[in-house]
Amino acid sequence: MSLVEMATVKRLGAEMPVVIFSKSSCCMCHAIKTLICSFGANPTVYELDELPNGQQMERELRAMGCKPNVPAVFIGQELIGGPDEIMGLQVQGKLVPLLKKVNAIWL
Repeated sequence: MSLVEMATVKRLGAEMPVVIFSKSSCCMCHAIKTLICSFGANPTVYELDELPNGQQMERELRAMGCKPNVPAVFIGQELIGGPDEIMGLQVQGKLVPLLKKVNAIWL
C-alpha cells in the first residue's frame, strides 16, 4: 500500500487530540472508548462499519501495523496502537499524562 493510500487514516488521525477508529459491534472498541472517555476526553470516533470507505480505512490501519485493525487509537497525531498498547499505558500510569499533554483533558 502506498503512502498516498494511507493518507486518509493519517489525516483523520491528526485532526483532533484523540481519534479512535472503531467498529460499532466490537466490545473491545467499546471498552477502549469508555476508558478514554472516563477521564473526560472527548475522542473523535470513526465507526468503520458505518462508513462507506470503512473497508479501505481498515486496510490502511492494517498496513500501518494495527493488529487487530480496531480499535486503533491516535493520541496527539501519533498512532499509539490498539487495546494492548492503551491498556499498557493505563497500567503504567502513562495514559492520563499523555492525554493531558495533547490537551485532550484538563485534570
